[in-house]
Amino acid sequence: MTREQKDNLFVLVKSLSKSEKRQFKLYVGRLGVNEDSKFLTLFNILDKLSVYDETVILKKGIVKKQQLSNLKAHLYKQILISLRLNPSHQNIRIQIREQLDFATILYHKGLYKQSLKILDKAKNLAIAHEEKNVAYEIVELEKVIESQYITRSISNRADELTIQAKELSLQNVLASKLSNLSLQLYGIFLKTGYVKNDKEHQVITKYFNNRLPKYDINKLGFREKLWLYKSYLWYSFLTVDFLSCYKYASKWVDLFYDNKDMIVLNPVFFLRGNHYLLEALFYLRQYEKFKDTLTKLEEVTKKKWFPLDDNNEGLAFLYVYNNKFNLHFIEGSFKEGLPLIDELLRQLQHYKDRIDEHHIMVFYYKIASMYFGAGDTKKCIVFLDKIISNKSLQMREDLLCFSRILNLVAHYEAGLDYNLDVLIKSTYKFLIKMEDLYEVQKEIIRFLRGLGDIYPHEVKGAFIKLHKKLKAFEDDPYQKRPFLYLDIISWLESKINNQPIAQVIRNKFLENQGKK
Repeated sequence: MTREQKDNLFVLVKSLSKSEKRQFKLYVGRLGVNEDSKFLTLFNILDKLSVYDETVILKKGIVKKQQLSNLKAHLYKQILISLRLNPSHQNIRIQIREQLDFATILYHKGLYKQSLKILDKAKNLAIAHEEKNVAYEIVELEKVIESQYITRSISNRADELTIQAKELSLQNVLASKLSNLSLQLYGIFLKTGYVKNDKEHQVITKYFNNRLPKYDINKLGFREKLWLYKSYLWYSFLTVDFLSCYKYASKWVDLFYDNKDMIVLNPVFFLRGNHYLLEALFYLRQYEKFKDTLTKLEEVTKKKWFPLDDNNEGLAFLYVYNNKFNLHFIEGSFKEGLPLIDELLRQLQHYKDRIDEHHIMVFYYKIASMYFGAGDTKKCIVFLDKIISNKSLQMREDLLCFSRILNLVAHYEAGLDYNLDVLIKSTYKFLIKMEDLYEVQKEIIRFLRGLGDIYPHEVKGAFIKLHKKLKAFEDDPYQKRPFLYLDIISWLESKINNQPIAQVIRNKFLENQGKK
């Protein structure tokens, strides 16, 4: 990681748009401080730096080394206050919080009726926008004010607030249990990956059922349904049930399209829901639905009403381009997809500070796969090397595994056999260190281990033998996952039938379309 990304203040300053920088300086001016104020001077220095360098700041003489951390903390806080005042950041959630703050101030000043009036409006706004946690806070403050018998409210007011508090509390508890379950399942997925046998399937199913709270779907609001669908989605991913993934990802996305105000309020969840829907459709090879979903997502993110702040813009780019590559992989249109690579690399430069390095490595794998499919194995190797040689990042084991296997296959295809033995040994050593290997990976290891002993005239026979073994796993729900990373079967068929791999995949795609 580069040094400037480690300094939070520098990253924050560099993330500001021109209008946000202008507003910050206007905000400082409204504070009435001297133009030569130290924190404003520090802001201007950081704005001009291309890389964070503490020695440059200290040479300016605005502050001593011992005082720099305090000055940076003060500047950081002032920037955040300025951003909070920016109209572009004034979403419903912030507006409700602001009204609650105003009502609290009025309450402490003894202006109880004014406070209750603001609280009532804020509460209705919060409930309408599914902000039930803050709605509960508002009701609790209303109860505090009413309990003092100062307002002489109508007699049923206490019962009304008590019932409302109870309902909101129950909804918040249910949402919390569902969100906890969703997060726990996601954590298991990151730690152990997909289930690999019936025993693991039973363990996950028991874990899920034991923690799934009782609910009545007809009584659930938007927020509770969202967490429910997310929980089922992660359970489906863990158990390699892609049809169920599609079902719950569809419910998740439809929930947003049926409540379009929620897209504006929760754009990250909307984007992620679409990404998981596209992922499920990719695994199921549902081409038409995949294409329609991707087109619709791209169109929505370009609408004027869609909130494209720095975070949302980065996520939209990540998900749209990820799936543009997947569309070419489904079609087998690798050469047609090559212009997408230059486009992606340009965009990565623009978004490099908003996308983590792991996702950049995933893009490199997709670029390598595109080049491999298009027959440009040397460029494929260049991008795989960027992944394999990256020692500073803890990447997913499966990404590293298939990067190495594809790298070996690409070297074989390119005729770069002068160091193939060394490459086979290093790949083999890496793979045997992996825990819980799929049977597919084990067969590939055995094949690689024996590759050096095969005579040229025996190679085709070896390919046919490996193809037969791997074909047996293609429809196995617990073993088919590796084929989604690397279409090793199509590559073997291309070698056996002496056809380009792109043609093999394209023929399968056209045949699949003809059956529909």
